[in-house]
Amino acid sequence: MDLNQRFWEVDSVRGIAIVMMITYHFLFDLTYFNVIDLNVSSGFLWYFARITAAVFIFLVGVSMKLSHSRAEKLNLYRDRDFFMKYLKRGLKIFAWGIGITIMTWIFIRADFIIFGVLHFIGVAIILSYPFLKRKYTNLVFGLSFLAVGIYLQTLYFNFTGLMWLGFVPSTIHTVDYFPLLPWFGVVLLGTFAGEVLYRDYRRNFHLPDLSRTFPVRVTGLLGRHSLLIYLMHQPVLILFLYLLGVLKISYLF
Repeated sequence: MDLNQRFWEVDSVRGIAIVMMITYHFLFDLTYFNVIDLNVSSGFLWYFARITAAVFIFLVGVSMKLSHSRAEKLNLYRDRDFFMKYLKRGLKIFAWGIGITIMTWIFIRADFIIFGVLHFIGVAIILSYPFLKRKYTNLVFGLSFLAVGIYLQTLYFNFTGLMWLGFVPSTIHTVDYFPLLPWFGVVLLGTFAGEVLYRDYRRNFHLPDLSRTFPVRVTGLLGRHSLLIYLMHQPVLILFLYLLGVLKISYLF
């Protein structure tokens, strides 16, 4: 495997997750702005959204492991440089999350995003650094964090300070919420999978080369630009609905 090449299947699966995300958010917007009446908080669409998020977040762990393995083989960084790389990347994504918080506070104040997927990914990238050289440790901690987080989601608390960790407050509602528990467990499971499936930056399983097929090329392109698409897709969807005349701009204020 050329160390300057990407694994097309990782980009393609991420691109599929992006399509799933846009599909769910389009249906969510139609419901939120009372265009149609769909149940997005339970049933099929709820599971569809969670599966989409799980795939995307799992690939965060896989991608971090790939990035770390490639840099190690190329001898690009010392340990301190590795940490600074992930610290800067995590803070950058977290800053985008803060921007989303500000925008949603302005436009949908009652349900604005406090600790959404970008906040989570930013923090998770930084916290993942000590785990990148581990293998079964990631499996154990990943399953443990997942189990604890799922249990915490069955409870409600009368304080908000640990909302980011997974202690769900009973007094706050937000349209996008990804606490460290259980979702950091999904990242660690992705890191474990990256070590098993792509050890030493090599594909350790057989896969037919579909990289030149049209669907894979399209989904791979989407997957390589996932952050930009995430930042832009909701404004584009809302503008699209407004231009169709099914959404009154007054809903946004």
